Amino acid sequence: MENHTLNSFTLQLEGLKVTETSMYPVFFFFLFSYLLIMILNVGIVVLICIDKSLHQSMYLLFCNLPVNDVLGNSYMVPRVMSDLLLPPSERHIGYYECVVQAFFSHVFGTASHTVLMIMAFDRYVAICNPLRYSAIMSTRMVLKLTVSAWGVAFVLVGILLGLTVRLNRCRTLITNPFCDNASLFKLSCESVVINNIYGLTFTVVLFTASIGSIVLTYTKITAVCLTSMNKTLNTKALKTCSTHLLVYLIMLFCGIVIITLHRFPQYSDQRKISAILIHIVPSSLNPIIYGVQSKEIKKFLSKFFQTRKICSLS
Repeated sequence: MENHTLNSFTLQLEGLKVTETSMYPVFFFFLFSYLLIMILNVGIVVLICIDKSLHQSMYLLFCNLPVNDVLGNSYMVPRVMSDLLLPPSERHIGYYECVVQAFFSHVFGTASHTVLMIMAFDRYVAICNPLRYSAIMSTRMVLKLTVSAWGVAFVLVGILLGLTVRLNRCRTLITNPFCDNASLFKLSCESVVINNIYGLTFTVVLFTASIGSIVLTYTKITAVCLTSMNKTLNTKALKTCSTHLLVYLIMLFCGIVIITLHRFPQYSDQRKISAILIHIVPSSLNPIIYGVQSKEIKKFLSKFFQTRKICSLS
């Protein structure tokens, strides 16, 4: 039965419902996924940092994506793994720790959109205005775009959670494998109309801006490619834009699934699993998709492994 202590600073996480036989397979699945995410994303950031040929605005902006994936999974996956090994009655979390976890949860989701939006702008300039690309996409512009992407995410999520923190709490059960804003304001017995209005506005504005910017930039890129007779330009556009678009569609699909499942309480178990997979799946695929498509990254890796092979033979 749920405890109705007023403003308790100790909350209980419902977590994932797993049987004793499936507990360790699920644990090791999350462990393997987390290690894969860390190795791939940290590896690609290090690769971009050490290889001077990758010090281009496209790759510097892309670095925001693996950084977001590392932060987004580090706050959540280890906690879910540790809770799996505990009985449901012992899955406790402090209120402020829960708020911080919810903050990073929503920053991860919001920054995924804003980072892909600034990357879309970079592709637009590269293909539609190639002669002025170096002048427009200067180091200063890259820095401005990066700060804007993270700044928007931090401000929007800060307001979202600020509205939730002000509420008095009369419940202690988080009906989720980890903390998020919806789980936190559901602890309150006060009116959450303002929270719902802001949350809905936040979601609509973010998705409208995100989808709108992608549609606009890709429409203009398509128009340039259709009118251009330059095969090199068209091939370059197809390679770089298909990569970016695939990553965006995976992220958008995952977001729509979780938002839809929130509207159907009878699918709470599916929603919990989806909430975790929305972090794990895109974060695992992003570095692979970009690594496979990027000629510069493949060239660096080929050179690196050839050098290692020569060293081992000598």
